[in-house]
Amino acid sequence: MESLVFIIPIAFVLLFVLWAIGTYNGLVSRRNEAKNAWSQIDVQLKRRYELIPNLVEVAKGFMKHERETLEAVIRARQTCVDLSKAGNIGELAKAEGILSTSLRGLMAVSESYPDLKANQNMLKLQEELTSTENRVGFARQAYNDAVMRLNNGIEQFPGSLIAGFGNFKQLEFFEVESAEERKVVKVSF
Repeated sequence: MESLVFIIPIAFVLLFVLWAIGTYNGLVSRRNEAKNAWSQIDVQLKRRYELIPNLVEVAKGFMKHERETLEAVIRARQTCVDLSKAGNIGELAKAEGILSTSLRGLMAVSESYPDLKANQNMLKLQEELTSTENRVGFARQAYNDAVMRLNNGIEQFPGSLIAGFGNFKQLEFFEVESAEERKVVKVSF
């Protein structure tokens, strides 16, 4: 009977330790899932950033009088590249919205140039850009889902107890700020 008195507290301590380890490992897995999802966004954004100079170069030859529009796209792209390297998700999301808006402006202006609309390079770039925009959208969705799972694990009891000890921080969602930025980028030539 006396040994049972010692076994029960030891069993509770052992169960608590196993629970804490499982919860900690679950939070680590969720954090790594969110990091992986972010890297997928990063890959697609880099692909997008690489397409934009090609798009601008093709358009430059046809759009000699639209320098301001082309420069806005170039500036917005560079801002996104810089913020992508810095890792500030909130600022990058805002800059991505500005880039999408400037690309929309480029596409709208390019409608005035029939030769540009018929150019095979431009058509290929348009197709690649559309495909990349779709991939970015899917990657953002996967990232936001992973962030939600991590943030839920950090906030919900009993995971919140372990999150404080394990130095787990909530991550930011990759969200579009304004209604204008929420519109689908229409790319047509």
